[in-house]
Amino acid sequence: MTTPLPQTLVEKLTLLGGQLPAYQSFGHLPTPLERMDRLFPRNEGPSVYIKRDDCTGLAFGGNKTRKLEFLIADAFSQNADTVMTVGAIQSNHVRQTVAAANKFGLKAEAILVDMVDRDDADYRHSGNRFLDGLLHATVHSCAMKDAGDTIRNRLDELRNAGHSPYFIPGGGSNAVGSLGYLVAAFEMTEQAASRDMKIDHIIHASSSCGTGAGLTAGFALMDQKPTIHAVHVSADDQEGMANTVSTLARETLDLLGLKSPPPISPPTVHTSYFGTAYGQPTNAMKESVLAAAQQEGLLLDPVYSGKAFAALMDLTKNGTFRKEDTVVFLHTGGAPALFAYEGEFAES
Repeated sequence: MTTPLPQTLVEKLTLLGGQLPAYQSFGHLPTPLERMDRLFPRNEGPSVYIKRDDCTGLAFGGNKTRKLEFLIADAFSQNADTVMTVGAIQSNHVRQTVAAANKFGLKAEAILVDMVDRDDADYRHSGNRFLDGLLHATVHSCAMKDAGDTIRNRLDELRNAGHSPYFIPGGGSNAVGSLGYLVAAFEMTEQAASRDMKIDHIIHASSSCGTGAGLTAGFALMDQKPTIHAVHVSADDQEGMANTVSTLARETLDLLGLKSPPPISPPTVHTSYFGTAYGQPTNAMKESVLAAAQQEGLLLDPVYSGKAFAALMDLTKNGTFRKEDTVVFLHTGGAPALFAYEGEFAES
């Protein structure tokens, strides 16, 4: 029997949900939890499952949909008429944020930051960038060094024009957004319990830390201790990411107003799979994308889930997991970015 959602969280969900017109949940939840039998055959190693958060709906889906359920509700609670967010040119988060804004009649503004050293037409105009235009986002482009000023200036312009903007940080990774993955921890636990199994390890791609923070907070509430493996896709900074996830997890729990919040266990952070820089392909990523596509019919993305899946395959091969372990790979979505990296796979 699984632990029910705490009453304080139920009340929080009800409060935020009441801010949205005809709102219950706009994500396609719960997402499937599927066994990967071809890449990870039964009786040859740990039991490996994939949590299909690429199937959350909202313009090709992805992990940001869960966060946006709370963030858009919070925007309505503040009487916002405009949502602004920030991300890289091929940002999955920007795509999903604009889609959510459209769904509820909010104006959408996106600050696209030139974070990746790529000038090819595919990267600049295809994939998520094409979808941003199709979704009719108002886009502002800037260099990395100018991002802060561009955000502040545009927020001021909107306010001066009589708008009420609500700013969502990159990745939707603040305490409000992280509530989405706090709930996801309960969802995964219930799915596992229905199959009479316990999750020992969870692997996911991480950069802005909101997904890992929500999972960390959720499993802490249930007093469960699966090892959460955060595969860093943007820096070689294990300690920094672990601290950020832990801090954000505590802030997420603080939103629930608990008298005695549970202790937080930091994730295991892996930094050896991101390569030379954020958004730059690696051979291991390409191999994992091809393997998932050709043996499991799964589409991963080159920036996030592809690198995390490379970690899953490597950790499984090198004996990190016991044969009796149950491992869950959290698919965070991002398949539209494949079209922006078509040249990387041309010979394959």
